[in-house]
This record gives sequence, C-alpha cells and structure tokens, in this order.
Amino acid sequence: MPEINYIEKVKGIISKKEGPHTAYVHTYGCQQNFSDGEKLEGLLEQMGYKITNSADGAEFVIFNTCAIRENAEKRVFGNVGILKKAHEENPDMIIAVCGCMVQQEHIAKKFRQSYPFVDIVFGTHAAPRLPELAYKHITAKKRQFDIGEGEGCMAEYLPIHRDNDMKANLPIMHGCDNFCTYCVVPLVRGREKSREPENILAEAREIVAAGYKEITLLGQNVNSYGKGLVKGITFAELLREVNAIPGDFRIKFMTSHPKDCTRELLEAIRDCEKVCNYIHLPVQSGSNDVLRRMNRRYTAEHYMELVDMAREIIPDVTITSDLIVGFPGETEEDFEATMELSRKARWSMTYSFIYSKREGTKAAVMEDQIPHDVSSNRFQRLLDLQTEISHEINASFVGKTTTVLFDDEVDVGEGYISGRSYENLVVRAPRSDVKKGFAKVYLKESLGWALDGEIIKTEE
Repeated sequence: MPEINYIEKVKGIISKKEGPHTAYVHTYGCQQNFSDGEKLEGLLEQMGYKITNSADGAEFVIFNTCAIRENAEKRVFGNVGILKKAHEENPDMIIAVCGCMVQQEHIAKKFRQSYPFVDIVFGTHAAPRLPELAYKHITAKKRQFDIGEGEGCMAEYLPIHRDNDMKANLPIMHGCDNFCTYCVVPLVRGREKSREPENILAEAREIVAAGYKEITLLGQNVNSYGKGLVKGITFAELLREVNAIPGDFRIKFMTSHPKDCTRELLEAIRDCEKVCNYIHLPVQSGSNDVLRRMNRRYTAEHYMELVDMAREIIPDVTITSDLIVGFPGETEEDFEATMELSRKARWSMTYSFIYSKREGTKAAVMEDQIPHDVSSNRFQRLLDLQTEISHEINASFVGKTTTVLFDDEVDVGEGYISGRSYENLVVRAPRSDVKKGFAKVYLKESLGWALDGEIIKTEE
C-alpha cells in the first residue's frame, strides 16, 4: 500500500506530542458514503488517532460529504462553520472536507476562498491519499487540495474501522453509467467500475470470520455489476457465491436499477437462503413522460412487470422504492400517475424527496421548474398515501414468524428495542427477552410504523 510510509510518518509526528490523539469523521448521505467513512476512520486509526463520536476536542475532524441534495450541502457548510472558533483556539487542529460535495469544482472553490480554516479538501477519488495529505499539511503548515481523478475509495486493502459490530458494508463497485438527468453521482464518483469477485469474496469471508451477522453489498447500481471485468460474472452469480460462504449471516444489497433487474437476479434471491426477501427498487416517478426526461430508460408498465414478477418468484418479498416529487415539468397528471403507481406497487416503504436542483445536471437547466409550494403539497399527499399502505402491509404480517437481527440498543418505547427482519420490517421486542444477534420472532401486533414481536427462539 503506497500510503504506508505516510501513515508511519504521521504516526511518528503525533506520537511525540502529549495525547490522547482523537479524530472524528462526520459522514452524510448514502451507505456508500458511510462505507467510505469507515475507510477514512481506518486510515486515521493507523496514523495513531483514536476515533471518537464527537467533534468536541478532536484533533482531526473530517466531514465526509454528500452532493445529492441541496439541504445536505447547507448542513455541511453550517457544521464546518461551527468549528471555526475551535480551530482559532487550537491552530494544530486539522479540519478536512471530502467526498462527493467537494468533487464539484464550484464547491471546492468555495471552501478554498471562503473557509480558510479548512486545512484539507479532497474528492471522492483521493481517500487513499489521506495520510499523504495529512503529512504534507502537518509538516508544511499549508492547506492541501486534491480533487483530481483516480481510483478512489474502491482501492483494495484499505483499513476499515467498522462502526457496527453486527452489520458490515461491502462495496462491490463504484461510480455510475446511467446519467439520470437529476443526479450528480456520475459527475462526482465517475464511471462504473466493478471490483474483482475474488477480492469481494475474500473480504466477505473475513467479515463472516469476524462474527458479523449481516453483509450489505453496495453499489450505485449493483444490477450492472461485472460489466467490464475480464472474468464474466453477473450480480446474480456473485450473490450465489457470497451465499455459499459458510457461516451464520444474512445478505442485503443496494441499490438496484429497474432497467437491469432480471429474472436471473430474482431467482437468485429466491434460491439463496441467506439473501433477505427484500429489494430496494427505485422508480422515481409513475409518469412515463417524467421518466423519459429523467433518462431512467424504463416505463411505469415495465416497472410494474418487475414488481409482479418479484412477488411471483419470491415468497413474502417486500419492495421499497425512491420517489422524486416536483421534477421539472411535472404536471398534476404526472403526479397522479405516481400516486396510481404507488397504489399498484404497494411498496412497504418509500424514500420520497422533493426535487433538488443540482449544478451540472441536465435537469437543472430544464424549463418549468416547479414552485416549492406545489412540490410540498404533492409530497405531503404522496407521504399520506404511503403511510396508509405501509401500515396495511405491516398488518398483513401479523400472525407470522420471521427472523430478526437485533444489533444495537435502540430504544423504541420504554422497555423495548428494535431490529430488522429478513423482509426489512422494523420489529420491536421486550429488551429483557432480546440477545444481540438473530432471533425467531412471532409478529403479534402492528404498531403502524413497526411490528410488536414475541421472541420464540434465540439462535446462538
């Protein structure tokens, strides 16, 4: 690993100073971002820093950013600004901003010109060079900027500090080739590149050997995994190979693009006993006209065919989706088509958002941008409908038994903790009955947003 010398150099410098030496990574956005954040924490640990859960008093603070929505960017600027005083009081404190947001030239320029107390700025492709950037800043007392192209966080053999001792993220690819007109991901993460299956399987075996109970395979579009590799392999085939690894664990994945969702994949989910009966299949809109302008490359009719096929092939499958409200040019008729698709598809849950204009995308310069009050009204109507559907789906599971992974001490009402089932349902059970790990649970009552469960067998 080319950064090893810089890791040792930084470690040598900070070891001469009175400790403890602490670092904090604040990650925004998707699970891919959180996976990147775990690698940043791993590098920081190797450099001699102890990872903390707060920026207060930390010597090294990294903001690992997201560029998908404007609100996320505003939060980053606000949270970075809060640390200005702390940096003035402790000039040796290092503040870094990285990730998707700063991969955009206009954002990097803003940090360069308006945030002089930010010491290091690096893009999505420069994470492996964090030790080098840190060393150069510490020794030269100069700001460091690196937003050029490169291999990115998919570089192999980076150390990882996993924040959860039961669940592990496992990236299988990075980048995106789809170029949806509203999305900056291809602009900030680059084109699709798949990891070699041997490296993925080796990491999966390490995760299982370490005692993790859930592996989430990550990619912007996992369904296109394998394209460009010398060894021909599909995502469905990769799923089967991960499933064949001995051990007591389960498998999730995200995200699936409908245009690449196949019968082969659905049959693999059915056949692989460790793969959860859950698919996240973002549709974004129920209007074919809007889908065309989004460059999604499928129709609402084709999407429903996929939903129907999934439910035919996989018993008790639950499907979730993403929806964008207020895309440029969206008419009331277009929105009603989304509402109608929601009624037909009956997702167990949706991640719905009001359209956010992103600089550099084709949608940002489209005519007929929707007024915020119109988008907000539509968003609330869609949310109300989905809440009703989600409650009905949860109720349909009452009386069934499922397997739930309880992974942390999350309170969901006095005396209860929650976990996720193989169908991705939120299930709560009495704290006194729950051990960390898998448990067989009888679903006795719907709470609307979750299910009340009774432990019937805990698997050791």
